[in-house]
Amino acid sequence: MPETTAVLCTGLLTALRQRLTDRDFLERQRRSDKDFTRQRCLPFVVVIFFLLNLVKRALQDELDEFFNLERGAAVAAQVVTKSAFCQARLKLKAEAFVELQQVQVAYFYAEYAPATWHGLRLLAVDGSTGQLPATPAIVAHFGLHGTVPLARVSQMFDTLNKVTIDALIGPPAQGERAYAAQHFVHIGPGDLILLDRGYPAFWLFSLIRTRQADFCARMPVGLWGVVDAFLATKLSEQIVTLTPGATAIVDCQTHQLPSHPLQVRLVRIPLDSGEVEVLCTSLLDQERYPYAVFKDLYHHRWPVEEDYKVLKLRVEVENWSGKSVLSIYQDFHAKVFTATLTAILAQPAQAVVAQQSQTKKYTYQVNFAHLLSKMKDTVVRLLRRTVIADILASLWQIMLRTVEPIRPGRKYPRNKTAKRKRFALTYKPLR
Repeated sequence: MPETTAVLCTGLLTALRQRLTDRDFLERQRRSDKDFTRQRCLPFVVVIFFLLNLVKRALQDELDEFFNLERGAAVAAQVVTKSAFCQARLKLKAEAFVELQQVQVAYFYAEYAPATWHGLRLLAVDGSTGQLPATPAIVAHFGLHGTVPLARVSQMFDTLNKVTIDALIGPPAQGERAYAAQHFVHIGPGDLILLDRGYPAFWLFSLIRTRQADFCARMPVGLWGVVDAFLATKLSEQIVTLTPGATAIVDCQTHQLPSHPLQVRLVRIPLDSGEVEVLCTSLLDQERYPYAVFKDLYHHRWPVEEDYKVLKLRVEVENWSGKSVLSIYQDFHAKVFTATLTAILAQPAQAVVAQQSQTKKYTYQVNFAHLLSKMKDTVVRLLRRTVIADILASLWQIMLRTVEPIRPGRKYPRNKTAKRKRFALTYKPLR
């Protein structure tokens, strides 16, 4: 493992370890001043470690193996009961995992060399839903979709570096745009926000520009007069003025945003299917951002949708470890953290793999799903131990050996009839 890479990864894990053991962090993230004051089998940091360990199986089985992780026992004996753990997790705020996520994201952008697009950080915002256990408390908090309790999930994702900047989970009663607005506290100059056609709204564009960031949004046809007028011109691109109507002005006032007209650039993109999509962007400089770059630019939004597949199928974010509202928030943010940590640790290896594939037919990438499978237990060792050179070296070899080609141009129709995978709390897998 190159020395520079080892220093970067070690520095990241040291920063996380320091935050975990910081007394102020404990005081911020416990739910009561009396919590985690006694020396027991489940102190503050141990509860965090356990939840970060990609918990998917029967809770008692997970606890037995976790507490025997470093004891080398032939059979995982019961050290802590699931009842004791459930009582201990009630003392921990879910925001502990959000803060740890912010620590590692800040470290990544400060110390690594993240990829950019024309010098801009590409951030895609996208939403999804997650099935929840049907307990009275969860139904009361999240609500029902038909007969099924659902949560709304939203994330802002760096599509070039495969890093989640911010992730949220909450009741679906709040719309996708409202969740997007919460993400935007993390944006600023040098950021380009990619939005799908369900997001465009004048107040959201105004918010992004107020944060001195830029946007590129796919526009719905038939809902914006300025877009329909542009389509009628047959022009490839045009700079136009978005003037807010009465409803848009009220929205801006509600969100305490300026409602003055915005100059934007509309770009016509013909698709292979024969359809035409219209992109609306604040990137007005036609020399720096010529028309030719925009078709490829919007395709950069795709990784955020792929990341939801990782969260749902690989990380099994809907495979909840508890039945309380608090446990839902804890599980979600803990799994987002571990997936993000894995993506950051893979960055230096991905750079090497990309360089090695320059002479090959395809560009190759680290097999992220395989790497993620190796993070079970490994994430605990990385955060618990101070000497981790051997673990990092093993992960490095796995990343370089297990790669897959990127085949551009492949398209598959979406299977909209596919059934959602369900995880029954009463029938957890043993392995």
